[in-house]
Parts: sequence; C-alpha cells; structure tokens
Amino acid sequence: MTVKTNRIPNRSEVPASDCWDLTSLYASDADWEKDFKKYQQRIGKYADFQGRLGDSAEMLAQCLKFDLSLDLLSERLGTYVFLKTTEDQANDTYQALMGRYQSVATKASQAASYIRPEILAIPSARMREFVNSSKLRPYRLLLKRVTRYKPHTLSKKEESLLAMQGEIAQTASKVFRQLNDADLKFGLLKNEKGELVELSNSSYSQFMVSPKRSVRKAAFHQYYDQFQAHENTLAATLASSVQTDVYYSRARKYSSSLESALFPDVVPQAVYDNLISTVREQLPSIHKYLAVRRKKMGLKDLHHYDTYVPILSDIEHHRSWDEAVTTVIDSLRPLGNDYCDILARGLHGAWCDRYPNQGKQSGAFSCGSFEANPYILMNYKPMVLNDLFTLTHEAGHSMHSHYSAKSQPFQYYNYTIFVAEVASTFNEQLLTHYLLNNTDDKRLKAYLLNHEIDSIRATVVRQTMFAEFEKVTHEMADSGEPLTVQSFRGTYRKLLDAYFGTDFVIDDQLSLECFRIPHFYRAFYVYKYATGLSAAIALSRRVLKGSEKERADYLRFLAGGCSKDPLELLRDAGVDMASPAPIKTALLHFDELVDELDNLI
Repeated sequence: MTVKTNRIPNRSEVPASDCWDLTSLYASDADWEKDFKKYQQRIGKYADFQGRLGDSAEMLAQCLKFDLSLDLLSERLGTYVFLKTTEDQANDTYQALMGRYQSVATKASQAASYIRPEILAIPSARMREFVNSSKLRPYRLLLKRVTRYKPHTLSKKEESLLAMQGEIAQTASKVFRQLNDADLKFGLLKNEKGELVELSNSSYSQFMVSPKRSVRKAAFHQYYDQFQAHENTLAATLASSVQTDVYYSRARKYSSSLESALFPDVVPQAVYDNLISTVREQLPSIHKYLAVRRKKMGLKDLHHYDTYVPILSDIEHHRSWDEAVTTVIDSLRPLGNDYCDILARGLHGAWCDRYPNQGKQSGAFSCGSFEANPYILMNYKPMVLNDLFTLTHEAGHSMHSHYSAKSQPFQYYNYTIFVAEVASTFNEQLLTHYLLNNTDDKRLKAYLLNHEIDSIRATVVRQTMFAEFEKVTHEMADSGEPLTVQSFRGTYRKLLDAYFGTDFVIDDQLSLECFRIPHFYRAFYVYKYATGLSAAIALSRRVLKGSEKERADYLRFLAGGCSKDPLELLRDAGVDMASPAPIKTALLHFDELVDELDNLI
C-alpha cells in the first residue's frame, strides 16, 4: 500500500501562476543591479546641499526634491529584494542582495542626516517666508511636520549625545528578544493526538486552540513556568525599557512619555484616555460573553487557556484559491466596481504569492510601494477558514496602498500605522457580514459569530488592557515608584481582575503575561490596534447602511495616504476618533453579537 505524503514543494517546483509577478518592480536581477549602481553613485550629491538649506527657498526645494527622488529609488530597490528574500529564506543570492542594499541604504541615511537639523535651524521668520514661496508649495506639509519638532529639538551638541545613545536605547528590547526567542526553552508536550511536540512561542498558540482542555492547561502552566523562572531578569529588562522612554521624553521636553509617543501622529492624549475609559464602561458586556463561553463549552469554570479555542471547532471548510477570491470580491461589492475590479485582477493575477513552499516566510503580509503593484504574501490553505479572513485583511492593506499611491505624490502617499489597520479590518467586517447573510447553516453562523466576537475582544478589549498597563507603568516611573517583579505583577493582576471579571478564574501565573508581550518593550503602540478596529467597525456599518456618499467618503480615506493627519483623515471618512462614540459602537456591536450567539446555540 502506498501512503500519500503531502510534501511542501521547493520554490522551483511552484507553478508561476501561483507566484507573484515582481516585474512591476524589476524585470530581472540585472535590471535591479543597474538601478542599484545609480543609487550608489547618487548618494554623493547630498554633499552639494549641506550647509546651504537656509540660503534660499529654491535651494531647500532642490534638496528636498533630490532627497525624495533617492528615497523613491531606495524604496523600489528595497521592496524588490525584501520580497525575493521571503520567497525562500534559504536562498543565499537574495540574502546577499539584501545585505548589499542595507549597507548602501545606511550610507544614504548618514549622508542625508544633516537635512532635518538644518531645516530646524532655519529661523522661524525666514522659514515662514520660505514656505510661502511657490518653490516649496509641494513640500509645505512636509516642512510643517518637520518644524513641529522644533520645541523638542536640542542643541547640536546635545542632539549628538542623544544620537550616540541610540544603540544603547535598544538594549532592553534586544535583551528581551534574545531571551524570549532563543534562550527560553519550554520543553516537549503531548498534543490532543498524543504526539510529542516542542512547546515554543509559536506552537503555544496552537496548543491554546486544542479541543482537549487538559492539553491547553498543561501547555499554559508549562509555558509560564519558564517566565516565572526568569521573572527577575524580565522585570529588570522591562523596567529599563520604561525608564528609557521616560528619559527621552524628559530630555526632549515632553510632558510625559505618552505625549512623546502620541506626538508624531498629532493624537491628543484624550484619544488614549477615551479608549481606556470607554472600554472600562463596557466591561460588563465582556464579562457576559465570558459567561456565555463557559456555558456553551460546558465548563464549571473558565480559565485563560479556555478563551482561544473556538466554541465550535469542527466546522468543515474548503475553498480553492479562486473560490476564496470570488468570496472576498463578492463581500466587498458595497465598495463599488472600481475597487472590486482592480482587486480581482490583482488577486487572480500578479499580486499574490499564494501557497507554502520550502523556506518561504510564514504568515502573511501586504507590501505596497509607490511605483509598483502592491504585493501579498500568503500561505493559503483551502481547508482553513481563517485564511479567507487573512486574505481579505491583506487585500485591504493592498487596496489602501493602491489608492494612496494613485492619488498622492510620493511624499504624501505612505499612510501611518494609526490608519493602516482600518482598511484591513474594514474588509474583515464586510466579509463576516457577507458570510453570515449567505448561509443557513446554524453551526457555521455560530462559528462566524464566535470568530467576530473573539476578534473584537482580542483587538479592542485586550489591546486596551495592554495600553492601560503601559500608561500606568510609565506613570509609576515618572513619579519615582520602583518597577519591580512585585509592582509589575501586582499592577497587571489588578487589570486582569477588572477586564476578566469576578467569575473568571485567574491563575496566579497569568500575571507573568506582562513580561512576555513584545510590544511592552516598545511602548504605546498597541492602542492603535484598538482604535483601528473600532474605526473599521463604525465605518463598515456606515458604508453598509449608507449610499454613494458614504462609500465615496471611505474611498477618499483610502486615497488620502498621509496628506492629512490621521484623525483628520478618519473624520473626513465619517468617524471621529477623538470621541468615545466609535469605541462604544464597536462594543455595542460586540454585545449584540454575544446575544445572537447565545440564542443560536
């Protein structure tokens, strides 16, 4: 008897029709080499402008034009080699190209490093005169964004000292990554099939969705045993990260490290505080869901290791790539023919690298650039329903890149992280809506409701808890309160008690979670996940219930790039993130989904 083996193919064995076509970047490596030589040769031209940016508006405009042209070439070169390295990470040819590119890009960055300080050194009255010149009209917003930093820019000597500390400032994050990714060993554990599997940071999430509770429980405790064994090292590392943030915010004359983090996106602290206070007000809805989950799973009590496994985990699913694309496009019809036709051509054609192969980067991403197609890396599996959601998520990013690049000049096309997750999760909202409205299968409906509920809980509620932890611990450091194992764990335990409620069993080890979240070592980022999904839910409801105006507002948002500040772009689209309303909308939607799920199964 012959046993069929599902072998993952080598890259050379993958049909070209299943791979992305990178010719919109470069037709060949030889063409890349030609541009790379141009890039190397042009770096020396930066010296022509050094020390002269304050001479005239024309000189400043020439410098900015040159700098942007070199950035554009750099983006094209870097995008190509990055995408080639992800196809097969064992391919030495492209690893070498990436190394060469990074080395030259670093030299370009060093050569251009004088531009920002020279602009900031131009007297304010002279800069106002410059900005009013027609020569600088295309760069007015760019200059406005640079000069915003003037009150937080120090003397040349002080800036030099801060720059010299740059590598030291990354120490806490590097130590955590080395400890977490390399040194912590979690041992072996049997899965629900009785197979002995290595427990790791990546396999832990697989254990948490095991249908066998004893496996989830064992994985949880075995995993956190290692964090407990290293809690003093981890606490010292996290404390160093927090103290570094506080140091730099004080050195640059911000009122707090939170203000420093929000400053680049022009986000008032009220947005951050509104997120926390609004989620706090709606916590009874979260507690209600956890009670529903416990009841539907038939459990006497609910632990953290019971919150990731789908309540219904035996849903059958099969969609070929073409069927998946058709489903995604049909779900996005509310966005109009232009959006859907462009995306359909991209997904059926040149944009996507579809399936796993040996050495290919895991997971999925979208990578946009100004002059080429937006590209999507997938590891699509027809039997995995979540991969359908991953596809529409990445497609949302790609269409955001497409519309921004089509509508904006290079200096204003690249949207910020604050708005990036809106376009991707908006697509997930429309896909869920479409799937729920096009099935009579109660179990599938329950699965989809459960998926949507858990997505909101993980992205809006959990990330808000993380955001509150970051705010509290930085305030502790600001006030001189010691950051120790006990203070970190005690602070985190109070948040766990509040966010999970009194009917949830919190294992003592769960407070160690505060040491294993990578984002905590580069703080004040996670709140953007929560605001992004909240905005996406509000905007998707608006488009689904609206007319041509609401659709046009949303498409203008996608086309906006960074031509306006993030809050202004979202406000124009129809959602005000300075108000608690979008957060409330998301959590009221959550509450309605919980009631629907409770009544369905």
